[in-house]
Amino acid sequence: MTLPDFIIGGAPKCGTTSLHQVLDQHTDVWMAKNELYFYDADDPVAHADFLGEDGNDLAWRTPQDPALQEWYQSRFKDAPDGCLIGEDTTTYLMSDVAPFRISAANPNVKILFMLRDPVQRAFSQYWHLLRSGRTCVSFEKALSSEPSIISGSTYAPRLRQFQHALGKDQIHVVVFEEFRTNQQAVLDGVTTFLGAPNLPLAQVDTWHNRTMYPARAETLLLLNRIGRILVRYRYARHFGRDHGILSRVAHKAYRHWFRLVEKHVLTQPRPPSEMRDKTRTYLNRHLSDRNAGLSVLLGKDLSVHWPGFSQ
Repeated sequence: MTLPDFIIGGAPKCGTTSLHQVLDQHTDVWMAKNELYFYDADDPVAHADFLGEDGNDLAWRTPQDPALQEWYQSRFKDAPDGCLIGEDTTTYLMSDVAPFRISAANPNVKILFMLRDPVQRAFSQYWHLLRSGRTCVSFEKALSSEPSIISGSTYAPRLRQFQHALGKDQIHVVVFEEFRTNQQAVLDGVTTFLGAPNLPLAQVDTWHNRTMYPARAETLLLLNRIGRILVRYRYARHFGRDHGILSRVAHKAYRHWFRLVEKHVLTQPRPPSEMRDKTRTYLNRHLSDRNAGLSVLLGKDLSVHWPGFSQ
C-alpha cells in the first residue's frame, strides 16, 4: 500500500495551505491535492457535512470501509518513486479519533502541525464559515452554534493525544507567527524534521490562500440565509462516489453560487469589522484555559506571540 510519509494535520486557518504549497515546490516532496479528510470522515464536529441520511437511516463514511481505503490510497498513485509523500488535512487536530486511527494504519508517519493565536484563529474560522455559506449568524452566536470554532482552537489536549498515539519524535509543531516573521528558519526546521534537503525560499512562492472578505458582513449573512440549503452538498462528491442526480445537481449549484459570491461579494482584503472587546476578553480567558500547559508542551513562551494568552 502507498501511504503518506507525513501529514500536515492542522490546525485550520493557521497557514497550512502556504506550507503545503511551499513543500509541493520541493523537488524531493510530493503533496496530494486538496484536503483528504480520511481519518476523521465520520467526525460530526469536524465534518457535519459528511453525515447524511439514507431514507430514515444515518449515512456516513468510515476509514474501515475497504472502498474508502482504496480511494485514499489512490490519492497518492501519481507520486514519483523516491519522493516523500505528504497529505494535508487540517481537521485531524480537531478530531479525538484521528490520532489513534493514523497510528494504527501508518505508525511511522510524521505529523506537522501549525498553531496560531487561538483567538485570532477562531475569528478567522468564523469568516471562513461565513465566506463558504456555512453560517448565517454573528460571531458571538456562532461561538455556540458552530462547535468547530472553539474546537479548532483547542490545541493542547489534542497534541497530547497525538504524542501519546505516535510518540513525541514524530510530531513537529510550527507557530504561525514565527513562520510569518522568520520563514526560512521555520522551513529549515520542517525539512530537517521530514529528512529532506533544505529549501531556499528565494526559489519558491511562499504565500498562498489570500483571503477576501465582504465589504459588509450583513450582505453575506443575508445571502447565506438564502443559499444555505445548498451548502450541505458542498462535499457531496468529495469521496468520488455517485450520490444520485439530486446531489450532483445541488453540488454544481453550490459551486456556481459560491463562485458568484466570491466574484461579486468577496471583494475586500480585510474583514469589515474587528472582534468586539468583550468577546476577545472572553476568548482570551477561555482558550487560555483550554490550552493549559501548551507553552510547557512546546518549550516556548507562547504569550510572546499571542497577546492575551496566559498558559
